[in-house]
Amino acid sequence: MSIKKTLWISCGVLILISIFSFNFMNSDIKNTKLHYLIRQPKIKTENPPLLILLHGVGGNEQNLFSFAPDLPDHFVVVSARGPLTFGPNSFAWFQVDFSTGKPQINEQQAENARKMLIEFIDDLKTEIAFDSNEVYLMGFSQGGIMSYSVALTAPEKVKGIAVMSGRLLPEIKPLMADEKRLQNLKIFISHGKQDAVLNHQYAIDALEFLKTKNLTPEFHSYNEGHTVNKQMFDDVNLWLNTNINR
Repeated sequence: MSIKKTLWISCGVLILISIFSFNFMNSDIKNTKLHYLIRQPKIKTENPPLLILLHGVGGNEQNLFSFAPDLPDHFVVVSARGPLTFGPNSFAWFQVDFSTGKPQINEQQAENARKMLIEFIDDLKTEIAFDSNEVYLMGFSQGGIMSYSVALTAPEKVKGIAVMSGRLLPEIKPLMADEKRLQNLKIFISHGKQDAVLNHQYAIDALEFLKTKNLTPEFHSYNEGHTVNKQMFDDVNLWLNTNINR
């Protein structure tokens, strides 16, 4: 992974340090079809596993898609654009305010985005072929938040999630599926110990909470900030290759 790719993912989110609230040009995300990019699998099968990439706040569908050529060959890879517009080529899943020193979310937007992503998985079935039992979400920062939110409330839709530099919203816990429905969910968590946007403690808290639900996430910490470096990418790639049913 090049330094350019690492910086590209980081820059869209580090803006949060200095901006406390966003004036979105699109505040209503209901009935909005998500724009996406697609990489067809390099190894052709009738119903390939699906990997959906979810960018962070201030980013776009191009960010994580820059990694697509190096993601596992069996996957059809889809990179989705968040429904809220922050600026030119800058999007988000929900509005967040850092003025108190801790992230305060727009709960309705976050809930709308959660439902939209669940519908998005179903809608993709009408456009591309994939194995409905082999759907994975891979999200960075706010995209990682959305990965938790979708998978923990609708585990029948998702086999596994890779959460990079994200957090588990407290608002999602009351909506979570029961342990029986969650029992087969695969979870990968990675986080930088020097993360100044979403503190490393968020990852530890999520890990400990998920263990109480009899889930066993694979957890990785790095001496990094709010970014994805080569080691993080290599680790998530190995996890994806290990867990797909091929």
